[in-house]
Amino acid sequence: MAEKDKVFSSKIKYGGVVNFGAFYKFCYDWLKDETGLTLSEDKYGEKLSGDSKNIDVDWTGTRELTDYFKFEAKVSFKVIGLTSIEITQDGKKIKTNKGSIEVGIKGTLLKDYKGKFEKTAFQKFLRGVYEKLVIPSRVDEFQGKVIGDCEEFLSQAKAYLDLEGKK
Repeated sequence: MAEKDKVFSSKIKYGGVVNFGAFYKFCYDWLKDETGLTLSEDKYGEKLSGDSKNIDVDWTGTRELTDYFKFEAKVSFKVIGLTSIEITQDGKKIKTNKGSIEVGIKGTLLKDYKGKFEKTAFQKFLRGVYEKLVIPSRVDEFQGKVIGDCEEFLSQAKAYLDLEGKK
């Protein structure tokens, strides 16, 4: 079994005007294109209450960094009170949404994800020695990469929401 090191966990919150469909697509495309993650949607739930809806979405993304290290990200969207509104922009009426959005991401570095060092107790011991004495700088490098990708995703999502809200 792979050893999992959760190296990053954070979230952003936003309340205001946003086209949720466009934001959702932006996040998906950014993660896929900029980090190389293969994404899957684990959960999508909508609850209607009157003219507003609450949405819960969970994604899992993975990317092999080497044959020993793998990057795993879990992204969650929680949308509360999403309603359809119409705004005037540059003299044109545009249909969009208004609501409260929370986006969270957890970044994990998986070591020995193929289980090559899991066959015997001695191999598990060797894996510990390998990670602590032979490749500690590689472990730090890949942890930094995971943290950097996660932080960049949140800052891009926040910048998108801030820009959309000012239109």
